[in-house]
Amino acid sequence: MFDIFWRGVAIGIGGTVFMDVWAIILARFFGQSPPNWAPVGRWFWHLGRGKVFHDTIANAESHPNELAIGWTSHYAVGILYGLILAVVWGPAWLASPTFLPAFIVGIVTVGAGWFLLQPGLGIGWAASKTPNPNKVRALNLVAHTVFALGMFATALATR
Repeated sequence: MFDIFWRGVAIGIGGTVFMDVWAIILARFFGQSPPNWAPVGRWFWHLGRGKVFHDTIANAESHPNELAIGWTSHYAVGILYGLILAVVWGPAWLASPTFLPAFIVGIVTVGAGWFLLQPGLGIGWAASKTPNPNKVRALNLVAHTVFALGMFATALATR
């Protein structure tokens, strides 16, 4: 069981690192704004106080360490998803990883962003209150596919 745990942690970290590298590539070469994890940190801080949904997270009380909370939660959630992948598909998959399970987890995790985090931040279901929701949705799907590739690559590297 410990093997599944540590590999799940590594898989989650690997997927999250791939996603972060993808964000750097988008910012550096395509002019896409990099992710700002401070609002996510603010949201997690308020979540711990029982407030899930905000009209806009910008108007919520700030926290002096919200950027650090955001980065930490970004990686903690990635680790959680890696653990879910390792536990659900188990030792056989860890011994001989295939892309499909990682892709399924990667795409399913988009739902948490669309239906929990984004409305929680006040940007609507699946970014519906943003100026270009379809662009945000497409970028979310691509980023989570990259996350899946990172989980798969890490699973291959740790088998």
